[in-house]
Amino acid sequence: MISIRKADERGRVNFGWLQSRHTFSFGSYYHPAQLGFSRLRVINDDRVAPGTGFDTHGHKDMEIISYVLQGKIAHRDSSGNEEILSAGEFQLMSAGSGILHSEFNPSSTEPLTFLQIWIEPNASGGAPGYQQNNFGRVPGLTLVVSPDGTEGSLVIKQDMRLYQLLLVTGESHELRLNPGRKAWVQLIDGELEVNGTRLQPGDGAALSDEDLLTFTAIQPIRALVFDLP
Repeated sequence: MISIRKADERGRVNFGWLQSRHTFSFGSYYHPAQLGFSRLRVINDDRVAPGTGFDTHGHKDMEIISYVLQGKIAHRDSSGNEEILSAGEFQLMSAGSGILHSEFNPSSTEPLTFLQIWIEPNASGGAPGYQQNNFGRVPGLTLVVSPDGTEGSLVIKQDMRLYQLLLVTGESHELRLNPGRKAWVQLIDGELEVNGTRLQPGDGAALSDEDLLTFTAIQPIRALVFDLP
Protein backbone atom coordinates (compact mmCIF):
# COMPACT_ATOMS: atom_id res chain seq x y z
CA MET A 1 0.00 0.00 0.00
CA ILE A 2 1.29 3.45 -0.94
CA SER A 3 0.01 6.75 0.46
CA ILE A 4 1.30 10.03 -1.00
CA ARG A 5 1.88 13.20 1.01
CA LYS A 6 1.88 15.87 -1.68
CA ALA A 7 4.35 18.74 -1.40
CA ASP A 8 1.69 21.45 -1.73
CA GLU A 9 -0.44 19.88 1.02
CA ARG A 10 2.26 20.19 3.69
CA GLY A 11 1.96 22.67 6.52
CA ARG A 12 3.31 26.15 5.74
CA VAL A 13 5.19 28.39 8.17
CA ASN A 14 6.58 31.84 7.36
CA PHE A 15 8.36 33.76 10.10
CA GLY A 16 10.22 36.01 7.69
CA TRP A 17 13.66 34.70 8.56
CA LEU A 18 12.35 31.12 8.33
CA GLN A 19 10.09 29.58 5.71
CA SER A 20 9.26 25.94 6.29
CA ARG A 21 7.10 23.15 4.93
CA HIS A 22 6.05 20.54 7.49
CA THR A 23 5.29 17.01 6.30
CA PHE A 24 3.93 16.11 9.75
CA SER A 25 2.35 18.07 12.61
CA PHE A 26 4.96 20.32 14.19
CA GLY A 27 4.91 23.48 16.31
CA SER A 28 1.95 25.65 15.37
CA TYR A 29 0.96 23.33 12.50
CA TYR A 30 -1.39 20.50 13.44
CA HIS A 31 -3.07 17.94 11.20
CA PRO A 32 -4.78 15.01 12.96
CA ALA A 33 -4.01 12.64 10.08
CA GLN A 34 -0.34 13.68 9.86
CA LEU A 35 1.27 12.84 13.19
CA GLY A 36 4.21 10.85 11.85
CA PHE A 37 4.83 7.46 10.28
CA SER A 38 6.24 4.52 12.23
CA ARG A 39 9.09 6.06 14.29
CA LEU A 40 9.43 9.00 11.88
CA ARG A 41 8.05 12.10 13.61
CA VAL A 42 9.28 15.18 11.68
CA ILE A 43 10.36 16.11 8.16
CA ASN A 44 10.67 19.88 7.92
CA ASP A 45 11.89 21.52 4.72
CA ASP A 46 13.51 24.64 6.21
CA ARG A 47 14.73 27.75 4.39
CA VAL A 48 16.71 30.11 6.62
CA ALA A 49 17.57 33.67 5.57
CA PRO A 50 21.22 34.84 5.62
CA GLY A 51 22.55 35.79 9.04
CA THR A 52 19.62 34.26 10.97
CA GLY A 53 18.82 30.96 12.63
CA PHE A 54 17.42 29.01 15.53
CA ASP A 55 18.37 30.40 18.94
CA THR A 56 19.60 28.05 21.66
CA HIS A 57 16.86 25.60 22.63
CA GLY A 58 16.61 22.16 24.16
CA HIS A 59 15.70 18.62 23.13
CA LYS A 60 15.37 15.33 24.99
CA ASP A 61 14.94 11.72 23.87
CA MET A 62 14.92 12.34 20.13
CA GLU A 63 17.27 11.45 17.25
CA ILE A 64 17.57 14.57 15.06
CA ILE A 65 18.97 14.35 11.52
CA SER A 66 19.80 17.39 9.40
CA TYR A 67 20.62 17.18 5.70
CA VAL A 68 21.99 20.37 4.11
CA LEU A 69 20.66 21.03 0.60
CA GLN A 70 22.01 24.56 0.05
CA GLY A 71 24.32 26.86 1.99
CA LYS A 72 25.84 26.07 5.38
CA ILE A 73 24.74 25.41 8.98
CA ALA A 74 26.73 26.65 11.96
CA HIS A 75 26.00 24.23 14.83
CA ARG A 76 26.75 24.74 18.52
CA ASP A 77 25.60 22.61 21.46
CA SER A 78 25.95 22.20 25.22
CA SER A 79 28.20 19.16 24.78
CA GLY A 80 30.88 21.45 23.35
CA ASN A 81 30.41 20.68 19.66
CA GLU A 82 30.91 23.63 17.30
CA GLU A 83 30.73 22.59 13.66
CA ILE A 84 29.99 23.91 10.17
CA LEU A 85 27.98 21.70 7.80
CA SER A 86 28.07 22.38 4.07
CA ALA A 87 25.67 21.34 1.32
CA GLY A 88 25.58 17.56 1.00
CA GLU A 89 26.45 16.83 4.63
CA PHE A 90 24.35 14.85 7.10
CA GLN A 91 24.27 15.54 10.83
CA LEU A 92 22.86 13.25 13.52
CA MET A 93 22.35 14.63 17.02
CA SER A 94 21.16 12.23 19.71
CA ALA A 95 19.44 14.37 22.33
CA GLY A 96 19.57 11.62 24.96
CA SER A 97 18.90 12.84 28.51
CA GLY A 98 18.93 16.44 27.27
CA ILE A 99 20.94 18.84 25.13
CA LEU A 100 20.87 22.54 24.24
CA HIS A 101 21.83 23.61 20.75
CA SER A 102 21.56 26.37 18.15
CA GLU A 103 21.59 26.26 14.34
CA PHE A 104 22.56 29.37 12.38
CA ASN A 105 23.07 30.44 8.78
CA PRO A 106 26.57 31.96 8.92
CA SER A 107 26.40 33.51 5.44
CA SER A 108 25.52 37.16 4.97
CA THR A 109 24.31 36.55 1.41
CA GLU A 110 23.39 32.91 0.74
CA PRO A 111 20.20 31.30 2.03
CA LEU A 112 20.33 27.99 3.90
CA THR A 113 18.04 25.12 2.91
CA PHE A 114 18.00 21.88 4.85
CA LEU A 115 15.78 18.99 5.86
CA GLN A 116 15.21 18.58 9.59
CA ILE A 117 14.20 15.02 10.49
CA TRP A 118 13.21 13.61 13.88
CA ILE A 119 13.25 9.89 14.71
CA GLU A 120 11.85 8.53 17.96
CA PRO A 121 14.61 6.50 19.71
CA ASN A 122 14.17 2.96 21.02
CA ALA A 123 15.68 3.87 24.39
CA SER A 124 15.33 6.99 26.53
CA GLY A 125 18.04 8.82 28.43
CA GLY A 126 21.74 8.28 27.97
CA ALA A 127 24.47 10.72 27.03
CA PRO A 128 23.82 13.08 24.10
CA GLY A 129 25.80 12.43 20.95
CA TYR A 130 26.86 14.22 17.78
CA GLN A 131 27.95 12.88 14.36
CA GLN A 132 28.29 14.33 10.86
CA ASN A 133 29.54 13.16 7.48
CA ASN A 134 29.35 13.88 3.77
CA PHE A 135 28.56 10.67 1.88
CA GLY A 136 29.18 12.20 -1.54
CA ARG A 137 27.04 11.71 -4.61
CA VAL A 138 27.43 8.01 -5.31
CA PRO A 139 24.81 6.72 -7.80
CA GLY A 140 22.15 4.40 -6.42
CA LEU A 141 21.47 3.85 -2.72
CA THR A 142 24.00 4.99 -0.12
CA LEU A 143 23.45 4.02 3.52
CA VAL A 144 23.84 7.14 5.67
CA VAL A 145 22.18 6.16 9.00
CA SER A 146 21.86 2.75 10.67
CA PRO A 147 21.70 1.25 14.18
CA ASP A 148 25.12 -0.41 13.85
CA GLY A 149 27.26 1.94 11.74
CA THR A 150 27.39 -0.41 8.74
CA GLU A 151 29.36 0.94 5.77
CA GLY A 152 30.52 3.95 7.80
CA SER A 153 26.98 5.20 8.38
CA LEU A 154 25.98 7.43 11.27
CA VAL A 155 24.76 5.42 14.28
CA ILE A 156 21.18 5.97 15.48
CA LYS A 157 19.33 4.65 18.54
CA GLN A 158 16.54 3.02 16.56
CA ASP A 159 16.01 -0.03 14.35
CA MET A 160 15.90 2.02 11.14
CA ARG A 161 18.05 2.83 8.16
CA LEU A 162 18.25 5.94 6.04
CA TYR A 163 19.55 5.90 2.47
CA GLN A 164 20.46 8.63 0.02
CA LEU A 165 19.14 7.75 -3.44
CA LEU A 166 20.61 9.27 -6.61
CA LEU A 167 19.48 8.17 -10.09
CA VAL A 168 19.86 9.56 -13.61
CA THR A 169 16.99 9.66 -16.12
CA GLY A 170 15.74 6.19 -17.01
CA GLU A 171 17.77 4.44 -14.30
CA SER A 172 16.10 2.02 -11.90
CA HIS A 173 17.11 0.63 -8.52
CA GLU A 174 15.57 -1.78 -6.01
CA LEU A 175 15.52 -2.09 -2.23
CA ARG A 176 14.15 -5.20 -0.55
CA LEU A 177 12.58 -4.80 2.90
CA ASN A 178 12.32 -7.48 5.55
CA PRO A 179 8.78 -8.73 6.24
CA GLY A 180 6.70 -6.35 8.34
CA ARG A 181 8.91 -3.35 7.65
CA LYS A 182 7.66 0.02 6.42
CA ALA A 183 9.29 2.66 4.24
CA TRP A 184 9.07 6.39 3.64
CA VAL A 185 10.45 7.99 0.47
CA GLN A 186 11.05 11.76 0.44
CA LEU A 187 11.79 13.18 -3.01
CA ILE A 188 14.08 16.22 -3.02
CA ASP A 189 14.80 16.83 -6.72
CA GLY A 190 13.52 15.45 -10.04
CA GLU A 191 10.68 13.10 -10.86
CA LEU A 192 10.52 9.56 -9.50
CA GLU A 193 8.32 6.49 -9.75
CA VAL A 194 8.12 4.27 -6.66
CA ASN A 195 6.40 0.93 -7.35
CA GLY A 196 4.62 2.60 -10.25
CA THR A 197 3.49 5.70 -8.31
CA ARG A 198 4.93 9.01 -9.47
CA LEU A 199 6.41 11.60 -7.10
CA GLN A 200 7.23 15.27 -7.66
CA PRO A 201 9.80 17.34 -5.68
CA GLY A 202 8.76 17.67 -2.04
CA ASP A 203 6.37 14.72 -2.19
CA GLY A 204 6.61 11.93 0.37
CA ALA A 205 5.40 8.34 0.04
CA ALA A 206 4.44 6.07 2.94
CA LEU A 207 4.75 2.39 2.02
CA SER A 208 3.35 -0.52 4.02
CA ASP A 209 3.16 -4.21 3.08
CA GLU A 210 5.58 -3.66 0.18
CA ASP A 211 8.51 -6.08 0.43
CA LEU A 212 10.25 -4.79 -2.70
CA LEU A 213 10.70 -1.11 -3.54
CA THR A 214 11.42 -0.31 -7.19
CA PHE A 215 12.65 3.19 -8.00
CA THR A 216 12.70 4.56 -11.55
CA ALA A 217 13.91 8.07 -12.39
CA ILE A 218 11.72 9.93 -14.88
CA GLN A 219 14.16 12.85 -14.48
CA PRO A 220 17.45 12.87 -12.52
CA ILE A 221 16.51 12.47 -8.87
CA ARG A 222 17.76 12.89 -5.33
CA ALA A 223 15.69 11.33 -2.58
CA LEU A 224 15.86 9.98 0.96
CA VAL A 225 14.60 6.46 1.66
CA PHE A 226 13.71 5.40 5.22
CA ASP A 227 13.55 1.69 6.16
CA LEU A 228 11.41 1.71 9.32
CA PRO A 229 10.09 -0.77 11.89
